[in-house]
Amino acid sequence: MPERTESESRKLLRRLRDVLAESGRGQERLDRITHLIADSIGTEVCSIYLFRDEDTLELCATEGLKKASVHKTRLKLGEGLVGRVARTASPVNTADAPNEKGFRFMPETGEEIYSSFLGVPIQRVGERLGVLVVQSKIARQYSDDEVYALEVVAMVLAEMTELGAFVGEGDGPGLLHKQPVMFRGNTGQEGAAEGHVWLHEPRVVITNPVADDPLTEIERIRDAVGQLRVSVDDLLAVSSLGPEQKQVLEAYRMFAHSRGWLRRMEEDIQRGLSAEAAVEKEQSAARARLEQVPDAYLRDRLHDLDDLSNRLLRILTGQGADTGAQMPDDPVLVARNIGPAELLDYGRKLRGVVLEEGSVGSHAAIVARALAIPLVIRADRITTEALNGDHILVDGDQGIAHLRPEETVARAFRDKIAMQTEAQKRYASLRGLPAQSRCGRITSLHMNAGLMADLPSLEGSGAEGVGLFRTELQFLIRNRMPKREELAQIYARVMDAASGRRVAFRTLDIGSDKVLPYLKPQDEPNPAMGWRAIRVGLDKPGVLRMQLQALIRAAKGRPLTVMFPFIAEAHEFAEARSYLLREIHREKSLGYPTPEQLEIGAMLETPSLAFAPQSFFDAVDFVSLGGNDLKQFFFAADRENERVRRRYDSLSGAFLSFLSQVVARCDASGKPLSFCGEDAGRPIEAITFAALGIRTLSMRPASIGPVKTLLRRVDLDALGAEIRSGLAAGEESLRPRVMDWLATQPE
Repeated sequence: MPERTESESRKLLRRLRDVLAESGRGQERLDRITHLIADSIGTEVCSIYLFRDEDTLELCATEGLKKASVHKTRLKLGEGLVGRVARTASPVNTADAPNEKGFRFMPETGEEIYSSFLGVPIQRVGERLGVLVVQSKIARQYSDDEVYALEVVAMVLAEMTELGAFVGEGDGPGLLHKQPVMFRGNTGQEGAAEGHVWLHEPRVVITNPVADDPLTEIERIRDAVGQLRVSVDDLLAVSSLGPEQKQVLEAYRMFAHSRGWLRRMEEDIQRGLSAEAAVEKEQSAARARLEQVPDAYLRDRLHDLDDLSNRLLRILTGQGADTGAQMPDDPVLVARNIGPAELLDYGRKLRGVVLEEGSVGSHAAIVARALAIPLVIRADRITTEALNGDHILVDGDQGIAHLRPEETVARAFRDKIAMQTEAQKRYASLRGLPAQSRCGRITSLHMNAGLMADLPSLEGSGAEGVGLFRTELQFLIRNRMPKREELAQIYARVMDAASGRRVAFRTLDIGSDKVLPYLKPQDEPNPAMGWRAIRVGLDKPGVLRMQLQALIRAAKGRPLTVMFPFIAEAHEFAEARSYLLREIHREKSLGYPTPEQLEIGAMLETPSLAFAPQSFFDAVDFVSLGGNDLKQFFFAADRENERVRRRYDSLSGAFLSFLSQVVARCDASGKPLSFCGEDAGRPIEAITFAALGIRTLSMRPASIGPVKTLLRRVDLDALGAEIRSGLAAGEESLRPRVMDWLATQPE
């Protein structure tokens, strides 16, 4: 690279830094910057387009085009050459712009006299901020050095935009991290909360994107990369690492020792960037490349590179996880993703959680439900916008987060919370009353649990017992297999806390979305229908037997209820049941007390089990409908796929007909039937299931009050007749009929 080009590039960046340091309003800065870039690069036109919203670019400043078009000219993402640069996050360099594919003529700008066009994205670590454009009258292809220089300038503009150097005026975009933003994600856990942001991994803020001394900066980057390589090598040397952890760290090592990675950052520094800005420029460029790659493995490596770049930035800036910031009194955790153990460390002090990733069945969602914390998942890019201490509203019911909300939004949200609080007070008055409908039928309401933190809700919610205790959470929050004695102590405390109420312990349900960190992951194309739950237990009987022994010892002679998950065929239940009976015989021979009463049940989560031979229904003590999995297999709709999981209604005629068949088989066999899952906690679904003859429902504790309230005001016999009429008429969904019937009932 010629020294003259490097010198001119550094000179331009210094001038740019000086302009940004001058006093003045945001529009004045933008105007000075476009003039400076056009003058330095030797073009007639320089324009800056910034995103007005996620789909719209706005011309915010220009040197050379008509000034009247500023804040008036707008393009959609992908529209015209500017929109193409923004969509692809790649430069467009052409000597004949009007004949370039996708060109859009904007007469209000007066650009018809300019032939050449060079546009580069203004972006920061995958966050699209805008497009920087230069144009000339003569037809010319800009050189690689000129493209590179403009990309470096765009990098500095991105950092300055991030730091709030440009304040919008009139119709223009406003200051980042200051304006209200609504993030529409998905519901992970219902509920509403108001608080202030606490970032799980605080952002690294770069305050010095331009550097005067490239030799010093190169020395800094080499020293930091050296420290990074040593830290990765040290981690790999730990003998307790599992194969999966080593695989991830080997990918880290590959990136950390990449000569090309370091060389590209050094070249950026030669152009005038600081070491920190060079890291972010390379991180942004790599993100843009990898996000276009269809290969899933390469896309996964994006996260490895992100993590490695963030580690390097923290070494350079000294901005570690402990930034000295004080956690607010009402923290709402904001993170890209978080593991169950980390979320448990925060505990009930959190008001809410908002994640960029996650799913309804993720470990974090399970823990959030256990802690009764509102959770929004898939809130795209919230970690790039939120700052510690920002005011935030979390609407877990709608899957929405309001960051820095306007006062009108905040007031309406507080009214919603107040109404929910008032409703909970009304539900509390019903705590000691049965869920008895007007026809005299009583529905038993139980709660779902998985942690000791759940158990205080047993008394407060009015639940009659625990219809599902998820034993896998005790495995998921550890980095090693728990010992039998540890599990026995935990299960004993659960029984103690239940104070004689029934607790149905579901044996280890791993696989699918629940992968133990210390077990080798299975490479399965469709893990939800693969090696999971009872299939793992029967193939690894040592783990199943150890857990059964822990449950027997925890009972200490008290009644014990065990249910096996994901039973698809009768022989699987028979084999699992035989293991439990053998362990009881073994424990008795060793002198341990055995349960005075034993219930052995199965979870019906695959439609096949409804058609099991009568011998299964004779052998089982109870059946629990695992509604979440049952629905996904009944409708062939992955409950982790947001495109389809809400597509099918729980009150579909086909699904209710199927449930009626299961009710009939269990009634004929004299076996209790319960429904466990999200739908059991939804009042309309709950009264429908109860009207079909399902006498036990298990749900999250907060749902018991609303469900009980509705059950006590309806006649289940009359509703059951209404549902049967709808099924006989072949109605595709019974929801309209149930809602119309409910509207006629007295309050």
